[in-house]
Amino acid sequence: MSQALHAPEPLQLIAADGFRLGARHYPPSGQRKGRLIVAGATGVPQRFYGHFAGFAASQGFAVWTLDYRGVGLSRPPSLRGFRMDYLDWARLDLAAVLDHVAAQDGGPISMVGHSYGGHAFGLLPGHERVDRLATFATGAGWHGWMPPLERLRVHALWWVFGPIVVKLKGYLAWSALGMGEDLPRDLFLQWRRWCRWPNYFFDDPELPGLAEQFAQVQTPIRAINAIDDKWATPASRDAFMKAYCNAAVERITLDPQQLGLGPIGHIGYFRPQAMSVWQETLDWLSRPADKT
Repeated sequence: MSQALHAPEPLQLIAADGFRLGARHYPPSGQRKGRLIVAGATGVPQRFYGHFAGFAASQGFAVWTLDYRGVGLSRPPSLRGFRMDYLDWARLDLAAVLDHVAAQDGGPISMVGHSYGGHAFGLLPGHERVDRLATFATGAGWHGWMPPLERLRVHALWWVFGPIVVKLKGYLAWSALGMGEDLPRDLFLQWRRWCRWPNYFFDDPELPGLAEQFAQVQTPIRAINAIDDKWATPASRDAFMKAYCNAAVERITLDPQQLGLGPIGHIGYFRPQAMSVWQETLDWLSRPADKT
């Protein structure tokens, strides 16, 4: 990183329903390039994105990260009995960050999404305020898009280990399974439900109108998936990105071995080994957007 970095500043934001969210702001260094929101993956706390956020700040971006409700700095004292809708993370939590960032000075707004973060954009009120979106590991969660062995593991999580843990704890104690942050029960049940279908929540008869909502997005999108990502394969990405039918979507498939990045999987996009990919992404985000 070529510029001296400031320590991230803690923030507390209030969602439209009154829920308090823990967020962080990374002040930019050097020439200002714009404002950047990092929308994380399910069960991944915002601290995991600290290296990327700091790198982006060193490149001149003012960066904001957040923990969605129920996770990290936005977790209540107990997850047992905590009620929420998985879509709240986009419609309320990410919306609160966008409202805060839009009220700040600093040039165009762009967003980087990881897995769920790419799902969230089409659900986000005021998404038209964002000039560019880059997503990593975003895809439809259907097990059929996964390699055979991973399908078996996912089925075991959804129908054996997950339900047992949820019944005992009252929430998905994902940390006990070594897979990330603990998650609310409601989220686990919705996630499992949507992963039954090839087109994810677009196939859910209880959620009419989602396709029309995503069709309103015209923000340019760059969707990046690694071939060793077992949860969000390029085929899974293509299935989901069809929903952004009126946006210019550039699909990029990474071969980590060919690029000398080491294993990427579903999480490694935001580890320092992928810094060359970060730079290419930030360069793309810095270009003037053409939303027609």
